[in-house]
Amino acid sequence: MSAHQSVPFSLALVLTAPVLLLIACGGPDSPPAVAQGPELPIMYPDSFRGEQVDRYHDVDVADPYRWLEDLEGEKTAIWVGSQNAVAEPFLEALPRRDAIKERLTELWNYERFSPPIREGSSYFYLRNDGLQDQDVLYVTESLEGEARVLIDPNVFSEDRTASLSQFEVSPDARLIAYSISEGGSDWRAWHVREVGSGKDRDDRLDAIKFTSISWTPDSAGFYYSRYPRGEDSRGDGSRQVSIYYHRIGTPQGDDAMVFAVEDHPTRNPYGDLTDDGRYLIISLFDGYASNGLYYMQPDRPAAGVVRLLDEWDALYQFLGNEGEVFYLTTNRDAPRSRVVAIDLRHPDPANWRTVVPEAAEPLDEASFVGGRIIAQYLKDASSVVKVYRTDGALVQNVDLPGVGSVEGFEGDAEEKETFYSYTSFTTPGRIYRYDLVEGKSILFRQSKVAANLDQYETRQIFYESKDGTRIPMFIIHRKGLKLDGGNPTLLYGYGGFNVSLTPEFRSSRLVWVEQGGVMAIPNLRGGGEYGEVWHLAGTKANKQNVFDDFIAAAEWLIEAGYTAPGKLAIQGGSNGGLLVAAVMTQRPDLFGASLPAVGVLDMLRYDTASANARQWSSDYGLSENDDDFRALYAYSPYHNVKPGTCYPPTLITTADHDDRVVPWHSFKFAAALQHAQGCPEPVLIRVETRAGHGAGKPTWMRIEEIASEWAFLDWALQGDR
Repeated sequence: MSAHQSVPFSLALVLTAPVLLLIACGGPDSPPAVAQGPELPIMYPDSFRGEQVDRYHDVDVADPYRWLEDLEGEKTAIWVGSQNAVAEPFLEALPRRDAIKERLTELWNYERFSPPIREGSSYFYLRNDGLQDQDVLYVTESLEGEARVLIDPNVFSEDRTASLSQFEVSPDARLIAYSISEGGSDWRAWHVREVGSGKDRDDRLDAIKFTSISWTPDSAGFYYSRYPRGEDSRGDGSRQVSIYYHRIGTPQGDDAMVFAVEDHPTRNPYGDLTDDGRYLIISLFDGYASNGLYYMQPDRPAAGVVRLLDEWDALYQFLGNEGEVFYLTTNRDAPRSRVVAIDLRHPDPANWRTVVPEAAEPLDEASFVGGRIIAQYLKDASSVVKVYRTDGALVQNVDLPGVGSVEGFEGDAEEKETFYSYTSFTTPGRIYRYDLVEGKSILFRQSKVAANLDQYETRQIFYESKDGTRIPMFIIHRKGLKLDGGNPTLLYGYGGFNVSLTPEFRSSRLVWVEQGGVMAIPNLRGGGEYGEVWHLAGTKANKQNVFDDFIAAAEWLIEAGYTAPGKLAIQGGSNGGLLVAAVMTQRPDLFGASLPAVGVLDMLRYDTASANARQWSSDYGLSENDDDFRALYAYSPYHNVKPGTCYPPTLITTADHDDRVVPWHSFKFAAALQHAQGCPEPVLIRVETRAGHGAGKPTWMRIEEIASEWAFLDWALQGDR
């Protein structure tokens, strides 16, 4: 999801928040004065309840914490500092936090790689030696030779919160364009570095987010999309991006605008040059349900822009071309997606040729590499990979080590090799080189952790949701687990935006199951695990299906003897934070603890944060529409907190630099929940500084954060506390 709102909290204000606010609880509208802590009772900061009321259609809706939307205001900064002054000592005093942090650090300390990318005669890949705060980019002339450091983001900032976000190597492999994110912000500054010398050129590009860059074949420059300039290096995120061309060695102010949308207020264009340089593909984004696809020929500017696909009737993704023939994936007339060939000389849909037809399993990703279509499917949320010729003939199935997930298979139309990664819940990353000529996978790198992974097992079960829909769920735990209802269990979910939860290794989860916990991950509707029909079944008026699926997963785990309500915790971030908060307000009796992170929690006003946030409406709908409002209001977590209800111990987390899901969602929800809490179970909010929506967090910060979360769950799920 995408949103923009900077949050420049004053550190001085946070540190000098009046001590009185830490204990003030006066007034009839104050939250409960006392909540249960690990050592001493805690007292919440005072959260003023305003009188703001909005009318939606024929319904008056109170919004008492509207003032917390003022992210630059002094009152908000003081409130944040006061909440952190309650949460941080609470978390630091948790009995097992230090031991959990120590074990997290041990298990995090293993070598990790990304799949190499080849340009010219050089290979580029990311590597982390274990506890480096940011992954380091390496370059080598030979896979067997010694690699050298090209970009080390650990030197970008003293606290290592500035990260390497993206990079694109020029076709001649002499230059690399790379972007830096400061403190987790989605806004990026792009730079250009010489691969040979490792020195940066003077090129710097700002006002950019959610875009890649596309080099010209002569490596003289690249295309990119940016917002109109704002007052600083960030752009005006309330307006549309346009496509520009940057020539190396010139200032950004001289960049020529190549294309702008002039006939629609919310569609954002992004450019991608074909490998042969003949066509600039223009993909238009406006939500997650459909898109447009145009093209132009840079060497024939007089020909103008051709609106190849402009009906906004489906999703289309350009893969590559052979001359005038374009290869695309689409879910038009194929909800599980297919690959089609479009001849630009006869582009009418009646003339499209199906290269890879719709299959029983959804087509999750596809790429055009070395003259082959590499299709990545999902079979019950696990990867299956097949290779096809452009005439549709199946070349082979790519053998994978087991039930897991793959990523990669990048490259251009002339490549003879490509690389991919494989992982599962109990398999750290493996990197393979795939020989496109021989059709063989060769192990390139393999990560190893300091643990015996053979003592854990992964099961996949299927359960019925409220309406009878069959939902898959992965369950990970120690072998020999007793189904006596006494196991601390963490239920993690997402359920939205066509995102699929597939098996992946995380050392943090290993710490959880190593200490006797159960990890459960259901594949909820709203995701992409079974194609577009599955996705749409969890959107707009159908969004309650997602929450029902999650509740049914919890009930199944209890009925099957894995756990009990007091031993069951729930976790999710972003759209998953919405999931956790909605479910805990609907069924607070079902859970022993909850961890909603960076969540979208005020569903009536989420679209007011930025133009990008409004584009989430393809999944959520908009409160300005009557039918959408009824559905949103029925589950919006902020609006469905009920005074006097006993909610489970809750740790809400967000970050001050989150300009995707702005932190006022979490602020307002935390204030409402603290006010409504009808029992001594704690409701805490921890606001991280120098962090954003999640990407680019340094290792030290991630370990600290997870240590607090796991320690909070360990404390909350204890039956004798």
